[in-house]
Amino acid sequence: MSSSTNANLDDLTRQLQQLGLAEKQASDTARNSALAHQFLSFGQTLCPAGSPFPQKQSALLLKWATACTSKLKDKAEDRKKFGAERIVCGNLLTTTQLDAAIEFLSIGDGPVDEAVFKQKCGVGISMSKEEVKEIVRTFVSTFPLATTSTWAALGKTTGELKKLDSLLWCNPMDLKTSVDEVFLELFGPKQAMQPVKKVETKSKAVINPKMDGNVKQSTSTVETVAEPSIFEVGMLSQLHKPGGNPQTDPKLVQQHLQTTGGKVITRFPPEPNGYLHIGHSKAIAINFGFAAYHGGSCNLRYDDTNPEAEEQIYLDSILDMVRWLGFEPDRITYSSDHFQRLYDLAEELIRREKAYVCFCSGSQIKENRGGEERGPRKACAHRSFSSEYSLKEFRRMKNGEYKPNEIILRMKQDLEDGNPQMWDLVAYRVLEASHHRTGNEWKIYPTYDFTHCLCDSFENITHSLCTTEFVQSRVSYEWLCHALDIYTPRQTEYGRLNLEGTVMSKRKIMKLVKEGHVEGWDDPRLYTLIALRRRGIPPEAILKFVNSLGVATSVTNIVAHRFDQTIRQHLELTTPRLMMVLHPIKVTIENLAADHLEMIERAVHPKVAEMGTIKVPFTRQIYIEREDFSLIDSDDFFRLTPTKSVGLFQVPYPIRCKSWTVDPQTGEVQELVCEYENQKKITKANKPKAYIHWVAISEKVKSPVKIEETRIYKPLFKSPNPAGLDDFLKDINPNSLEIVKGSVIEVGVWDVSSQLLKQAKEKLSSQISEKSTKATQAGVSGEVGTEVGLENVRFQGMRTAYFTIDKTSDLERLDGDRLINISTKTGERDEKLVLNWIVSLKEDSGKKVT
Repeated sequence: MSSSTNANLDDLTRQLQQLGLAEKQASDTARNSALAHQFLSFGQTLCPAGSPFPQKQSALLLKWATACTSKLKDKAEDRKKFGAERIVCGNLLTTTQLDAAIEFLSIGDGPVDEAVFKQKCGVGISMSKEEVKEIVRTFVSTFPLATTSTWAALGKTTGELKKLDSLLWCNPMDLKTSVDEVFLELFGPKQAMQPVKKVETKSKAVINPKMDGNVKQSTSTVETVAEPSIFEVGMLSQLHKPGGNPQTDPKLVQQHLQTTGGKVITRFPPEPNGYLHIGHSKAIAINFGFAAYHGGSCNLRYDDTNPEAEEQIYLDSILDMVRWLGFEPDRITYSSDHFQRLYDLAEELIRREKAYVCFCSGSQIKENRGGEERGPRKACAHRSFSSEYSLKEFRRMKNGEYKPNEIILRMKQDLEDGNPQMWDLVAYRVLEASHHRTGNEWKIYPTYDFTHCLCDSFENITHSLCTTEFVQSRVSYEWLCHALDIYTPRQTEYGRLNLEGTVMSKRKIMKLVKEGHVEGWDDPRLYTLIALRRRGIPPEAILKFVNSLGVATSVTNIVAHRFDQTIRQHLELTTPRLMMVLHPIKVTIENLAADHLEMIERAVHPKVAEMGTIKVPFTRQIYIEREDFSLIDSDDFFRLTPTKSVGLFQVPYPIRCKSWTVDPQTGEVQELVCEYENQKKITKANKPKAYIHWVAISEKVKSPVKIEETRIYKPLFKSPNPAGLDDFLKDINPNSLEIVKGSVIEVGVWDVSSQLLKQAKEKLSSQISEKSTKATQAGVSGEVGTEVGLENVRFQGMRTAYFTIDKTSDLERLDGDRLINISTKTGERDEKLVLNWIVSLKEDSGKKVT
């Protein structure tokens, strides 16, 4: 970064601060030129004297400016100014009102009807916390689900409360805390374990159905057991209370508790040098979950001390994945926030004669530590340098007078200790790289071993939760805090999560990407979180999987099949069912009229009535699955053959094959001619033994929907531990991706997809206000997770697998959003629908439609 660029950033930061933004907010905003100048334009127009906006107004204006550079970027300047003016004059006081204003002004152009604007945005309406709580108390005490299920109905009750007109403009945090307080008042403390619930479903088999009788029903009792939380049982339930971790001075405990108010504070501290993988989901769930369980807070702290490997794309992705999993940081911090303080403590460590500069090479350090033979350890000649000399040379390091690898700062620990983490670890090194936040201000950078524990101390972390690979580091962690007489957090280790049959090393995944073995970091065959999201795996399934494993000190090595089973269980009752033919073969039903069109209404999910119904056409020509027809009859094949009839799902009568044509070159059946057996009544004796799915051919209703590609994913590697092989690339499964062309799906996919995207959008909108409030408090610029991706469309292709829509699909979209308008078609161009295989159905399903 050039000096002129730094000067421009500094000038922008100064101007933004003058208008009321906090230093960190101003600094972050200045790095986004469009956003910074949009905010400044409001300041110049609405605050000509240059006096700062009040803190709350500046936060709202920043959010408005963000919307003006994204969702409203194509709108007239008058509209942008209109919204800003309503913030400054006090019409818009909350993020909820501001979200409504953004939505209102994003529609249409031209003059704004101010009366309608005020009505739609709740202008003039304000509610106290007491008023909110009274409405909540009245609702909860009369809401049947809450009074019968108590704490188990907390989420559902909150969702219903958010729909009340009387609470539309309340502060989201007031609503959340009021619900918690009212539940505590009415039902007492939350129980550690929820009771087993039994749901009994009874229905009779229908012999001659009209709508859904072709689905064989049975009486069943489904037991669902709410698994105990990982914070209620096991090691995480036995951790110390805040203030219970030993300190070198009792005053440090008092100061710590005074600062934190006795609340739990945790942190998730990733290095922004790569994408998160499924192993990180355990760390996220534990750190954010533990804090939430105890009513505390969790920081997202970027451990950004290695500018050679860090990129903004990784920082953005990390926050995106944390939010995707359902968490919101209470604060977003950076190790680089503390560069000056860390440097000052390094000087203090030298003055205390507990650190020294060292000129040894890497090989010399290794030799002094015993070498390959693990012989006796010895101090290097530089360990005896005076503190004055080390301090002078350390400052020369800081001033850029040394090149990389010429000098380091080491901690003076205990070489006689058997723990390698006490063998004079490196504290600082010289790096010639520009930092993503501090530019070229620093020539030296602290190491993880020096930075991590000190930043935990600065942030008053009560529970430093990490994986067992850092067990030995606990000694050096505590040594450094004790050496500087500062608050010492307590480090607790748990076993990391490993999945067999894949690689999660950044270096190995990078090799796969660069050499073209996968298409990118989000290739659905990988186990990065962005890949799992693209594959369509719900975040709730990931968290359920983590919770089901429990938390202990042993490393958790899990086969991928177990993860798949958790996904399958989650999708079973949460996804609609659609008829999709993977390998189609055309069928003409000769005794139906050429223009026969019968619309059949069926349930989207046979066990979840709330999903509603859709209508599908039944016509003279249909597609069936190639494997559902066989020229050779056998006792164990119950589908269509020249001598056996077969039922069509949701169609009243079966079909019988009359003739077929065969491709002379491939020998494959090309087309069937069948008869609709509607002349005879269906009885128990002649009822088909099997029902198959199908898709109609009808130009009138645009059926079928053609699928450009169906991508079927298998394990990327052949062995259970490819990472342990000398050449893991030789273990790649050449058949890990199968691309099927020419598949078709029922026309109901459009309505189902639109509904799923609408639900995802509504769910996200209900979270945005609360998350935006937290983000503003944390000093985070930009909108909070406003995108709704295609991976939110998940469905079961009947008798085949679970699928999602891939991001490479080319479908009609709404302007400025990824929410696609696929319920209507313009006819101007063809749609390109690409599907990703999420997970197979239950094994040995017998090809039955359920």
